[in-house]
Amino acid sequence: MPNVIAINAQASQSIIAAQATSDDMLLESIADGNRTSMHILYCRHNVRVYRFILRIVRDATTAEDLVSQVFLDVWRTAGQFQGRSQVSTWLLSIARFKALTAMRQRRFEDIDQEDVRQIPDSCDTPETSLDRSDTSAILRACVQKLSPAHREIITLVYYHEKSVEEVGQIIGIPQSTVKTRMFYARKQLADLLKNCGVDRFAA
Repeated sequence: MPNVIAINAQASQSIIAAQATSDDMLLESIADGNRTSMHILYCRHNVRVYRFILRIVRDATTAEDLVSQVFLDVWRTAGQFQGRSQVSTWLLSIARFKALTAMRQRRFEDIDQEDVRQIPDSCDTPETSLDRSDTSAILRACVQKLSPAHREIITLVYYHEKSVEEVGQIIGIPQSTVKTRMFYARKQLADLLKNCGVDRFAA
């Protein structure tokens, strides 16, 4: 029994130590086949990756499947991470590739646009829109009405708090293009919000 207690205590200490480890160090450990590190990295980032993918594919089941694929890739390719970006940026790059591939395979582009057009317009007047839902719900609805490229930029910058440089790395475009898309995305979003009576976000 004392041996079992000692082993359990040692395992607990290992888990606590791993939880305090940086993402970069976790990846190094994952590259060596450490499953505990893989579990901790997954726990840290799976929700963020899921939400990011869901905003692209707009299907919960597909998003869940793709999250599994993303972290399976991480397990297989952790040793290839070169530290040129944050681990979270690298994860979202993988997630984006998986999501866009899934959309192409299942022809989600046309479905996505049709869904956007069929979103009930709760912005008939400022009064009705604010009565039906809170500002956050209105913001989410307006973001969904943006073009896929603009919606992607807004999602990465505001929901995932990525810098212009990181967004460029994830999408694979120059920073100047990121800035241009951000400018037009914010302008379009501001117009949509203003039409919904949410002036304080329209600046």
